[in-house]
Amino acid sequence: MYQPYPSAGQPPVRPDPPESVLTAVKLMYAGAVVSAASLVVGLATIGSLRTDLRNAYPKVTTSQLHTIEVATVVFIVFFGLVGVGLWVWMALANKRGGNWARITATVFFGLNTLSLVAGFARPEPLASRLVGLLIWLIGLGAILLLWRAESTAFFQARRQR
Repeated sequence: MYQPYPSAGQPPVRPDPPESVLTAVKLMYAGAVVSAASLVVGLATIGSLRTDLRNAYPKVTTSQLHTIEVATVVFIVFFGLVGVGLWVWMALANKRGGNWARITATVFFGLNTLSLVAGFARPEPLASRLVGLLIWLIGLGAILLLWRAESTAFFQARRQR
């Protein structure tokens, strides 16, 4: 059981995270690994990107197509690295019991959901879509675990300290 206030003369008790939070943290680390793999997949499929973009935008000039390609590569690298960093940051913060981190992770999951849905409107290789879906499923599992009753008790006990 959690002890929100220490007894007289004893150091404050920091409750250990319950299994649901620890599993969510593991999923977040897995999300970081898959995000890094997604970055590699994104860079490995750049060869098919030109064809996909040409099919999606048949009226653009070669120069415009090149600009779109470069922007897409920058997008893939930037958001791939940011994604890995966010997964690790949220894992560490949620393991420490910051309720703000649980809420922030939920907001990030919502943004990821919107990004996944919006991704179907733009050209993207199948491998990238599948990796994106896997990342989304990992996020779903982590969020569901972070909002379980035992997780909520842990976050509330940490907040009361």
